[in-house]
Amino acid sequence: MVQHIVGRIVGTIVKVIVFLIIAIAVFGNVVHYLWNWLMPALFHLPLITFWQALGLMALGWILFGGLRGGGRGWGRGGAWRRGMHGRWEQMSPEEREKFRDAMRARCGMRSEEATPKA
Repeated sequence: MVQHIVGRIVGTIVKVIVFLIIAIAVFGNVVHYLWNWLMPALFHLPLITFWQALGLMALGWILFGGLRGGGRGWGRGGAWRRGMHGRWEQMSPEEREKFRDAMRARCGMRSEEATPKA
């Protein structure tokens, strides 16, 4: 019984590792070929190697948060946003207007500038 469970876990880990290697190779080649096809013609940049394409892809993931996953933190549906929405819903119309005025003042806008004129 225990050997069966361990075998399934090891099999799953091996499958995930193989999938990741294939995915990295495919995306690396896509970046490599797209760069070498477009960038020299459009911007007169040099050709890159596969390994440079992988580095470029990793840099993009680091800079633009591709490894964070969706729906957590400050992004869509984040805890901060849900908390702020809950607070907003509990405010009276007067409190909401006071909050808007405070935010306009904080952002350097006076109330007269922020209100659209008809």
